[in-house]
Amino acid sequence: MKKIFIFITLISIFILTGCGKSNENTVFKDLTNKINKLNSYTLNGNLEIKNNKDKHTYNVKVNYMKEDKFKVTLVNTSNNHEQVILRNDDGVFVLTPSLNKSFKFQSDWPHNNSQIYLLKSVIDDLNNDQKMEKQVSDDKYIFTSKVNYPNNNALVKQKVTVTNDLTIQKVEVLNDKDEAEMTFVITSVDYDPTFDEAYFEVNSIINTKPNADNQKENDKTDNKTTDDNKTTDNKEDNKNTTDDNKTSKTATLDDIVYPLYLPTGTVLEGQEKVSKTDGERVILTFTGDKSFTLVEETVDVLDELTIIPTYGEPSFINDTIGAITDNSLNWTSNGIEYYIVSDVMNKEELLNVAKSIDIKAVSNMK
Repeated sequence: MKKIFIFITLISIFILTGCGKSNENTVFKDLTNKINKLNSYTLNGNLEIKNNKDKHTYNVKVNYMKEDKFKVTLVNTSNNHEQVILRNDDGVFVLTPSLNKSFKFQSDWPHNNSQIYLLKSVIDDLNNDQKMEKQVSDDKYIFTSKVNYPNNNALVKQKVTVTNDLTIQKVEVLNDKDEAEMTFVITSVDYDPTFDEAYFEVNSIINTKPNADNQKENDKTDNKTTDDNKTTDNKEDNKNTTDDNKTSKTATLDDIVYPLYLPTGTVLEGQEKVSKTDGERVILTFTGDKSFTLVEETVDVLDELTIIPTYGEPSFINDTIGAITDNSLNWTSNGIEYYIVSDVMNKEELLNVAKSIDIKAVSNMK
């Protein structure tokens, strides 16, 4: 009798375990099908990125329309700095509306590496890992897989939390110590929005003034442009005009910002401050086995939309999005534009230096 009881118990455990595993597989298959069949979506969420002891947080809004159109709006919560990553038929752009400036990339973004806030990228990483882990916790499904962040080898896997209604709730990107370096929490999602074709054009972004009420709307009709979209700062920054009613601004660099991290054997050899048309520029030269040059200069607010062709890829650099190439980095933070170039350092080494320049630069506009 005792043997029969043990046998029945083992069979019950096997059935329950098997059913649980089967359910996880079914959920994952249904989730994959759901995401892959989407013609469009809009989602909102909160992104947290760790940089040593510092944290940078962003309000994120993602809009997607088949085929291959993306508009990702990121607003830094500490300084309200807004940037937009845009992909359309003309290419990939990183736009900074407050500066009237856009970088244009010849890039495969977002398909060339993992993207924590894009649904298909998250799903593709899960499907590409044959050893993906599946588990159930508190009536939610957790899927864990490898990730592909070529510029940051410390990021090794993602943990994706999915609810019973096949909604991705949270994505965490972890290091080899299972510590979350990036966390994206989705707060709302619409799987069937409609967009006008012009919504994914550069001009619709630069010419649209942020409005708290409009941001609460689904981006179905957010394509209006008016003269009111020109800010006071843009009206004042007219350095190439003879109109007496328009004045030019001269910016100064009160503080030189130095990297807190330098590769072993690399030292500061020299620094030079020079004047430019509407501001100042500092050139710092570092020598050693990992020599590089760091340029810091005051940012110009342009009168008209300017698109700057550039090589490389969009990349998070501290509290903003910049451009990274095989031997250079360029980004703007707190009114200062930074540029690092080196003939001997790789992308990850350049990023390590850049991330150590995580100090609020002081820039006085006079």
